[in-house]
Amino acid sequence: MNDLSSTSSDDLGVDVDMISHYSDVLAASLDQEMRRAYRPTERKTLRKFTAGEVSEYTGITASNLRTRHKDGSFPEVETDARGHRLYSAEEIAKIRDIMFRTGKNGEAYKPGRRDGDEMQVISVVNFKGGSSKTTTCIHLAQRYALRGYRVLAIDMDAQGSLTTFFGYRPELDFEKDGEFTIYDALAYEDPASGIRRADLKQVIRKTYFPNLDIAPASLILAEYETETANALSQNAMGRAAHSLFAVRLTEALLSARDDYDLVLIDCPPQLGFTTLTALAASNGLLVTVVPGMLDIASMSQFLKLAAETMRAINESTGGSQEWDFLKFLITRYEPSDGPQTQMSSYLRHLLGSLVMVNPMLKSTAISDAGMTHQTIYEVDPKQLVRTTLDRARNSVNAVADELEVAIQKVWAR
Repeated sequence: MNDLSSTSSDDLGVDVDMISHYSDVLAASLDQEMRRAYRPTERKTLRKFTAGEVSEYTGITASNLRTRHKDGSFPEVETDARGHRLYSAEEIAKIRDIMFRTGKNGEAYKPGRRDGDEMQVISVVNFKGGSSKTTTCIHLAQRYALRGYRVLAIDMDAQGSLTTFFGYRPELDFEKDGEFTIYDALAYEDPASGIRRADLKQVIRKTYFPNLDIAPASLILAEYETETANALSQNAMGRAAHSLFAVRLTEALLSARDDYDLVLIDCPPQLGFTTLTALAASNGLLVTVVPGMLDIASMSQFLKLAAETMRAINESTGGSQEWDFLKFLITRYEPSDGPQTQMSSYLRHLLGSLVMVNPMLKSTAISDAGMTHQTIYEVDPKQLVRTTLDRARNSVNAVADELEVAIQKVWAR
């Protein structure tokens, strides 16, 4: 493994070449680690799930699951050394389809959109880094995919953390011609330089998680901020007629709106054009906040600035941006932490029912799984302490279920 120990931290003076060297060393080492982690395919794969997990994700009772296998209604699946059934995500989907067609309340097994329902686009946002936006986004995306929703995750952060979670290396995997990222679906066309917007379907990639696709990001997305400012300037001077940045993601989503029930957007920790583009395309907002005074103060500033900016956009376009719901999710919560409990109560007093009842607990299971770019749904249960893993899953499941109620309410369910 490469390391940085060849240069002492006590050495004085750092130049561009040294920074470039560190970047190369880190990139090479991370590439080796990723390749080692995802052998032999060098891409992530998904573990199999127990009968108990299948019951939890589908709503089929354990006894009904056993009965359906015995009478041949469900296809047989792999068993472990103790005879316990193990299900792939694809097999779970097949079972759900069977229940949808033959069950008494078949529609309950397909909770996604029905005729007349609009695709739900939800941005996970905050001004401050470290509020668990990416962790929240990927766990919700996977949970809803396991529940039977067709989910698209969009990485709108140039750091590409969500993309990395899906087993991609943003700085390596999207350097070739024809390897598109979300930037290409938002880019400002320039015939002189050959720059054209890509169709979102060219950007979207299938993942190892059935029912869950991703629109990846890479560092080039940072250029969207500068290019948007330039486009606004050109439009103001009459030199170009680019569509306003606020509608660019909305326009991009049009080509994929029949393919998904839910779109979850992982926004960057800043209120720039990228975040505003995501907010304008969304019909639901999920604001993550750590229950601490500085974090709440930062969130307050974010909300004020976001409201003022969106108001200015509405005035300039004659539009009226509205969202179906706004939810505040308390993250990295430790119930035994007195100050956190006080700040949580403070938030609930001020914001009332906008604050979700269920917080996302701080958990070593989530952080340990994250060390290998996994979630608590992906990690092998044998690798973690059972009680710790169950506590984390129960927390994430409760958050997802509560937000699902808001989603279903929009669909008048």
